[in-house]
Amino acid sequence: MSGYFFQALASAFVISAVICAVILSTRKFHLRLSDRRKDTAAVQSAHRVPTPRIGGVAILIALVAFGLVIPDTTGHHLWLLLPSLVPVFFAGLAEDLGFHVSPRKRLLAAAISSLLAILLFKLWIPRADIPLIGALMAFTPFAIAITIFGGAGICNAFNLVDGVNGLSGLIAVVVAASLAAIAAQNGLFEVSAWCAVVIGAMLGFLVFNFPLGKIFLGDAGAYGIGHVLAWLAFLILNFIPDLTPWALLLIFFWPIADTMLAIFRRRIAGRPADQPDRLHFHQLVMRALEISVLGRNARHISNPMTTVILAPMFTVPAIAGVLLWDKPAAAAISLVFFAGLFVAAYQFGARFTASLRLQSGHRVQFNWAQYKRLSHKKDV
Repeated sequence: MSGYFFQALASAFVISAVICAVILSTRKFHLRLSDRRKDTAAVQSAHRVPTPRIGGVAILIALVAFGLVIPDTTGHHLWLLLPSLVPVFFAGLAEDLGFHVSPRKRLLAAAISSLLAILLFKLWIPRADIPLIGALMAFTPFAIAITIFGGAGICNAFNLVDGVNGLSGLIAVVVAASLAAIAAQNGLFEVSAWCAVVIGAMLGFLVFNFPLGKIFLGDAGAYGIGHVLAWLAFLILNFIPDLTPWALLLIFFWPIADTMLAIFRRRIAGRPADQPDRLHFHQLVMRALEISVLGRNARHISNPMTTVILAPMFTVPAIAGVLLWDKPAAAAISLVFFAGLFVAAYQFGARFTASLRLQSGHRVQFNWAQYKRLSHKKDV
């Protein structure tokens, strides 16, 4: 089966890379549409040149082209992931093409996609490995609500971390590889094959996205890949009785942690949770590199270097999730450890970055009370 895994990966890689090349070669016909968004002027922007942001189209074509021919030997019908993807993908694509779909509408589309997946698969998150919540999960409406919330949340999380070249794509590769490893250990080779398609499609895209950023995932790509990975995780949670949800939280740790922190800091600043800012972890790292080492005109270096610096931080928790997939207590303790490390590292990075920036001839020291003021500054 390993041969089939690599065949699926290689095929999806070629398809994705070819479609990305086509998108780039025809950019003069469609860039005017996506550029209506004025991304380079957005507060959270990490790039300065208008760039095609419909890389998600290449991912979708690779998934459809090869996903439909994966043998359904188990009767799990994983191809149903494709119709469930339709609402969130096309809501994201509309935003990518400049039709201004609000964050709330995109989140609603993600929720509809998860609801559609529930109806198609007739499955949802079956357990939580937490005493009180675990008891509530036996109540089907509650479990379905948690599943919809979780699916939409992961979609949004992948969109939020899609801020510098290669970051969201590499996180998706790590997550898919981790899910494939757990699935293969338990004989779920069809799931592994789907993960291989995701890995191949993302690597084909990354050829053009990292390090030079010639094309971006866009909302369709980020939300879409978030939905597919979330539902591959939900499905194997149903198929593998000994798999603990704590392990899955470790595998998805970085996008979930970054999203939770974004909601927290915006709430304490009295701002809407869906309002973008410039204080994501990757943005702090990039600005620290520019201010302290590379200079403000080295965005072409600091942008991809940020992904390289963060790579161990999102890879190590995922490895822990694979190693502890059937050990709930150890996985939970690991999750608490990585969460504490994440918060401590963010606070240190925020203080360090803020202290580098001069305001009126004085150094600025970061604290949470200053967030509302600092988050509106052009450079933090």
